[in-house]
Amino acid sequence: MSATLWFHSRWRLRLALLVIALAGTAIPSSAAVLISVDKSTQQMSVSLDGVPRYQFEVSTGRAGYGTPSGTFHPQRMAVSWFSREYYNSPMPHSIFFRGGYAIHGSYDINQLGGPASHGCIRLHPANAATLYALVKSAGMSATTIVVSGSSPAAVRRSSSGLRPAGYENQYRQPDFYQRRSGPGQPFRP
Repeated sequence: MSATLWFHSRWRLRLALLVIALAGTAIPSSAAVLISVDKSTQQMSVSLDGVPRYQFEVSTGRAGYGTPSGTFHPQRMAVSWFSREYYNSPMPHSIFFRGGYAIHGSYDINQLGGPASHGCIRLHPANAATLYALVKSAGMSATTIVVSGSSPAAVRRSSSGLRPAGYENQYRQPDFYQRRSGPGQPFRP
């Protein structure tokens, strides 16, 4: 074997090893989901491959129960979940991103738009189902959750003001959960 042929075959081997190494670090072909939550405005924006898709009103942690800020990735997901810490509260379409903190649906829809939770990020149940389906489709590894801002001092009401007839009753809490919180006490997971 000549020196030139030996050099070229060695070079090809190095190139092949480099291609194999880089193939393991390639970006997945699935869509990237970015969920941005601004605690200051109590708003969530959802982008798919850099294109804004949804804007949702949320509730983050109320006074004494902060929602953690930072960049996270989903750790686990559950279509139906009940809080073990807060009175077996329903947490439909949960996307857990840091220990017990999750993005999930809430039947306490009158509180959306202001801080009201024990630290989770609450959404309207229909919006939570939409978000859950999007994250499930794209994959947890392709999803990034960014929580920023600080909680507003005063609880704000929904910016929309008017809601369609039957809206409240369609997503109201089951009577079982209202009774567990005591007479005259609203149930707030």
